[in-house]
Amino acid sequence: MIKEIEVKSILSTNEHPEYWFGAKYTMNLYRGCEHRCIYCDSMSQCYRIDNFEDVLVKVNAIELLREELSKKRLKGIIGTGAMSDPYTFVEGKYKLTEKALKCISDFGFPVHMITKSDMVLRDKEILQQISRTHASVAFTITTVDDVLSAKVEPFAPSPTRRLKAMKELSAAGIITGVTMMPILPFIEDDEESIKAIVKKASENGASFIIGAFGVTLRDRQRDYYYKKLDENFPWLRDKYEEVYGETYSCSSPKSKRLYDVFKEECKRYHIISSMKHLPWNKEYEQLSFI
Repeated sequence: MIKEIEVKSILSTNEHPEYWFGAKYTMNLYRGCEHRCIYCDSMSQCYRIDNFEDVLVKVNAIELLREELSKKRLKGIIGTGAMSDPYTFVEGKYKLTEKALKCISDFGFPVHMITKSDMVLRDKEILQQISRTHASVAFTITTVDDVLSAKVEPFAPSPTRRLKAMKELSAAGIITGVTMMPILPFIEDDEESIKAIVKKASENGASFIIGAFGVTLRDRQRDYYYKKLDENFPWLRDKYEEVYGETYSCSSPKSKRLYDVFKEECKRYHIISSMKHLPWNKEYEQLSFI
């Protein structure tokens, strides 16, 4: 169900932008997401979304964004996509992301976006305008296997479509990369899968990949995840309960080896693999936007 709501503010300040793509401000135009990824952390009770099947549309977001940007003294990177995909299906109707990017461009702010959707191509020209300051787009890719992706990210565009979109944005001069997270234990955590992601990312214009080898599970999120395991991987629930119990951070038992493989492959393809090594993380925050 789609619900229209009004909110009191649209930007929040990130006290440690260096930990998350240099984003000084964060913005979420929607709450909830139609991609229905089985691992989504936003289902957790702490985010106070009563029914994650609903998508809440912040219909006054653009007016608030314009007002708030006009008052900002520091032009830091605006990050979006961490809590709700900016290109969830309702974006096709409401176009809040498109309008927000135009507003961000008008005020000369930089932007970093995270998405699982090739709908971002619709806004390529706006992102090119923003890229005169800074624009980067990270595509979440946890597997390059379209069949497996359809099980764990059932309504998101396939990895093949995401990679194609990344290649087109990169060719247009927009910085692109991958958020390779979460890598689901016992499902996606094998060396060949990690190598394939890095290789495909390189072939399609990625300049960075930020990876995490495991998944977070708590309260409602765990319940939903286990329900989907029962449907798609019925042999795995017992293994998860045995290995992780009620643990929040569920690292892959292979995480150390996978991280080594990941670093080796990124070095091989000349891809940045660490948040602290992103070239704009310090340069843009300290020099370009003051």
